[in-house]
Amino acid sequence: MALSEWRKLPLSLSELCINTTLRCGQSFRWHNIPEQEEWRCVLYGHLLSLKQDSNYLYYRTTKSSSSASTTALSGVELGVGRDDQLLRIVKHYFHLSSNLADLYAQWSSHDPNFKKKASQFTGIRILRQDPWEALVSFICSSNNNIARISQMVEKLCVNYGPFVANVDGRAYHDFPSPEALAVQGVESKLRTLGFGYRARYIYQTAVMVSQEREKGWLESLCNPEAPAFGGEPKAGAEMRPEGREGYREAHEQLLELQGVGPKVSDCVCLMGLGWGESVPVDTHVWQIAQRDYRFGKGSHKSLTKATYDAVGNHFRKLWGQEAGWAHSVLFTADLRSFADRLAATKKVNVAVKEEDSSTVKIETEVTSAVTLIAPKDEEAVKVKATDIASKPTPKAKAPRGKKRGASPDELVHKSQTTETRRVSKRTRRSGP
Repeated sequence: MALSEWRKLPLSLSELCINTTLRCGQSFRWHNIPEQEEWRCVLYGHLLSLKQDSNYLYYRTTKSSSSASTTALSGVELGVGRDDQLLRIVKHYFHLSSNLADLYAQWSSHDPNFKKKASQFTGIRILRQDPWEALVSFICSSNNNIARISQMVEKLCVNYGPFVANVDGRAYHDFPSPEALAVQGVESKLRTLGFGYRARYIYQTAVMVSQEREKGWLESLCNPEAPAFGGEPKAGAEMRPEGREGYREAHEQLLELQGVGPKVSDCVCLMGLGWGESVPVDTHVWQIAQRDYRFGKGSHKSLTKATYDAVGNHFRKLWGQEAGWAHSVLFTADLRSFADRLAATKKVNVAVKEEDSSTVKIETEVTSAVTLIAPKDEEAVKVKATDIASKPTPKAKAPRGKKRGASPDELVHKSQTTETRRVSKRTRRSGP
């Protein structure tokens, strides 16, 4: 099946960087085609392809509409033109109604640590995923890594999701419905596919959502300001230190499902239900809180329920109503899979000049550069962040000049310091 012509949406890289947003552990279904600098995923029955430059986000789909497109868009206006519908999906999915540059500026003004990391990780947006997909995906995330979660989600789609298109020899499926995962035999099949104990959680949760909850229950937990696809936004409630009332209610209701603890519940609230104040706290975020925000002392020595709530409340107080967005920037900055994107180079020039018969002026100029580099494939080079400065790779060399319209993966952040000191010739000769 062939793909249509590209259409473009004016969008700066500071507002959205798909190379970062689609790889930072929010969604697990995007397929990267490195040689074409393209990303593909089925959303609402459409195979959506994306690529990006410094000024535009490009999008396209297959030339002939799949039968799945009609069935998957129940509750959505089907009279809208196909191109308009794709644009609506893109704007909804990437939450483009929010001005990200303004949010980054707001968070940076309140948090020096965020400001330090933000310049290297711009354009990270929180996705507005289908609530059911987010729920099942994050049940799979328990004691897991991004690569294995992605493999599990792909197996769910291939075995139980509707087929949408075959492009370049790859079959693309949509995410399976709760009903498809609630049939007899799903649990045992998932175990043979390597899901382990998560197989029971997925099956039982599918049964609860499709048979024990009223239709539309999961979507009803969405933030009214950020409803499920096709819904009309409504005014929200007042923000509180612990989050808005609707967020707390959604969080508690999700805990009733199988395989859903506080962290999974918060992931679903943030990335599936649109509650921006939701702050998922796992051991990784707990380490950030200890290292950068002075947690881990006194009553907060370990990650307990009380500590979990304390970390979330601290970040909500610090960052405001979209605290979960800011949290995701710091989370991404700490992921080892992004270490290949941060490469530092340091150049030191020393100039020695005699000022008179007894004094020598030593001028030391240090130039540091940090370059953002896009990975050539989905498997990122795993490098410890602490090793980056001391072990630069060939990729780490900063370009001599910054071209207009360069991608974020070519942006160079430079700093230069000059130290001048004067020493006597006698002291210099007697030194080591």
